[in-house]
Amino acid sequence: MRAVVLREHGGVDVLQEEEIETPHAGPGEVRVRVHACALNRLDLWVRAGLPGLRLAYPHRLGSDVAGVVDEVGPGAPDSLAGSRVLVNPGLSCGRCRECLRGDDNLCASYRILGEHVSGGYAEWVTIPVQNVLPYPEGLGWEQAAAVPLVFLTAWQMLVRRARVRPGDWVVVHAAGSGVGSAAIQIAKLFGATVVATASSPAKLEQARALGADHVSSYDQLVDVVRRLTGKRGVDVVVEHTGKATWESSLRVLRWGGTLVTCGATSGHEAQTDLRHVFYRQLSILGSTMGSKADLHDLLPHVASGRLRPVVDRTYPLSEARQAHLRLESREQFGKVVLLP
Repeated sequence: MRAVVLREHGGVDVLQEEEIETPHAGPGEVRVRVHACALNRLDLWVRAGLPGLRLAYPHRLGSDVAGVVDEVGPGAPDSLAGSRVLVNPGLSCGRCRECLRGDDNLCASYRILGEHVSGGYAEWVTIPVQNVLPYPEGLGWEQAAAVPLVFLTAWQMLVRRARVRPGDWVVVHAAGSGVGSAAIQIAKLFGATVVATASSPAKLEQARALGADHVSSYDQLVDVVRRLTGKRGVDVVVEHTGKATWESSLRVLRWGGTLVTCGATSGHEAQTDLRHVFYRQLSILGSTMGSKADLHDLLPHVASGRLRPVVDRTYPLSEARQAHLRLESREQFGKVVLLP
């Protein structure tokens, strides 16, 4: 099959289109013919190299897959053959205490498709049957592929970790990112007032169109929040940019407010004045992905149109390098998608 692989870490030049062996579904697995695979910033990090990450080469990136089941392995339901599906990118053992209580993203052996195991930059991919998700009807392939990782991540951040409620004020950083565009919509779904940040006036206007009630540049956020809330501050900050916005994210929280973080795209060595944390009784919560059950909870909202995946641009698989450059440029609003 055709695939884009890497055999070493580095820049976009390490992405190579090759013919490799077509996989077959093993016990408890299905094979999915990939119709679309969305990029995530995780793809850039894995390509460049992450501390402690050991890959089996040739490695394929790609966590978010939409396609058709065309082969069913022993022990998997034959009824899945021919089904349009989404792929849940979170892989876990399915046997430990965390998995059995529904916290599979806390499993000690938790892995992510495209990061720890080869993913969807190919014509086919094999996955465990428990990672098959129903296809949200009414969406094109590229829209469907733009759903799983970022909506699951934003759902856990807001719904499970921060427990957003009607009437809350929520700051969402980097509105043009996948997580940011998903978080704006999820916060609105739960009745919050959203203040979105972005790097350009054009992206701020797109954030408004997506549902943000107010917008701000990064450097004006503290003044904007003080003015909008009468100096009270916001209830929740959705933080995934890291060092560049960390200080202002803490400053805009009300007393007793919550910061929830899933990433650090601008750097991980953020400075924290602990006096603000304990005196103002702030909560700082970490979040990675979400449970398999959470994706089943949010997909009906996608199918109904209450949550809408945002696609910036599509590329053929052969132009994976150009797709990476588009994501690296930070000019995109929404998801960049490969179409094998």
